[in-house]
Amino acid sequence: MIQSRIEKLLSKEYHCSVEALHKKGTVYSVKPHTEQPYIKILAYRNCVVVCTSEDLQEKVQRLLQNRSRDEIFELPFVYGQTIHYVPDKDRKAPVPTAPGYTYEVLFEKEIGSLYGLNGFENALAFDGDGATPTKAVCIARHGQKIVGAAGAAGSAIKDLWEAGVDVQEGYRDAGLGSCLVSRLTEELLARGILPFYSSSVTNLGSQMVAHRCGYRPMWVDTFGTVLDGSSAYDDLVKSLWL
Repeated sequence: MIQSRIEKLLSKEYHCSVEALHKKGTVYSVKPHTEQPYIKILAYRNCVVVCTSEDLQEKVQRLLQNRSRDEIFELPFVYGQTIHYVPDKDRKAPVPTAPGYTYEVLFEKEIGSLYGLNGFENALAFDGDGATPTKAVCIARHGQKIVGAAGAAGSAIKDLWEAGVDVQEGYRDAGLGSCLVSRLTEELLARGILPFYSSSVTNLGSQMVAHRCGYRPMWVDTFGTVLDGSSAYDDLVKSLWL
């Protein structure tokens, strides 16, 4: 159940079939309607999916011929690697509530009451009109002050939401982040919503939160790199392909 929902999401995001995700080796796909050169790379099971704009596909295939997965992910013009986790079906009991805080879980329209709250961009963000993609949030207060939040935003697949967490300086390293993510996870699963949790490969603290909350890694990908002439990557790409 978890695997099929994640594969449906990856198929949409990387513009490939679900069957392609089960292949061994490198799969190439094209992201339609891209005005600028684009590349984004996924590692899932035994497969690497390289999704590009149409104008780059042939050049990228030539460049990556006979390269291993590690070599592909070390290309100098892709950057930012993210590990994505899903709840383990054999996870242990929820993380105990960290003492000294009060907690509240808000869903959908209730989240609007937090408009104007800053410093929790991984969990909760509003635009200038007060709209937010966050669909659920668990907050922790120390006294009257909100010091931590774990939020989940919707994705391209119904009932598959991406979770993130922020804890303010001075309240970290005490298990509060794990408590918030764990509580949010249980609330979502009880409603039939599958959360997935994302962490930079360099953010060891965030990865520890995922582990403590009973999540397991399922896929890794790069940021979507847009080669629009504004980055030093563009000159490097030209030197490799011209």
